[in-house]
Amino acid sequence: MRVLGVDPGLTRCGIGVIEGSTGSALSMVEVGTILTSPEAPLEERLLRLEEQFLAWIDRSNPDVIAVERVFSQLNVRTVMGTSQASGIALLVAAKSGIPVFMHTPTEVKAAVTGSGRASKAQVAEMVRRLLGLETIPKPVDSTDALALAICHLWRGPSGDRIKDAVAVEKLRLKNLRSS
Repeated sequence: MRVLGVDPGLTRCGIGVIEGSTGSALSMVEVGTILTSPEAPLEERLLRLEEQFLAWIDRSNPDVIAVERVFSQLNVRTVMGTSQASGIALLVAAKSGIPVFMHTPTEVKAAVTGSGRASKAQVAEMVRRLLGLETIPKPVDSTDALALAICHLWRGPSGDRIKDAVAVEKLRLKNLRSS
């Protein structure tokens, strides 16, 4: 499976592609950062993100796209930019017919390091080790994108099975109550 990970950001958007399967070695296909100028009008920045996401999809042909789920942050301006970049990634994925899965930072940390409270440095080092890289990709946004892709590769399919099992159990209980 080939997974494109997106760490959304309006000024710096991390993006990375990995390949592998659960229980087998992982490999990095490509990693980078999409940059937009803070001085450019918002609509031009969003257009640049769309163009770059499309280029990455065309180049890497991912099976799925994993995007960091935006969560509450103290800085409203930061969360707005992150949300806008995330929305562009979701839109491009939908237009390209590629399934999208979202993971929280805590889920990503837990999947990659075993602890949802891991530091950025610990996540980066585990990404380096898991992908057999000589150095940690820079900036941290690109490393975070690879971590998202790893998280999805390892947790995505099992997360769906758990969600499906919970839904079946809820339906079973509902039917029992109504009988």
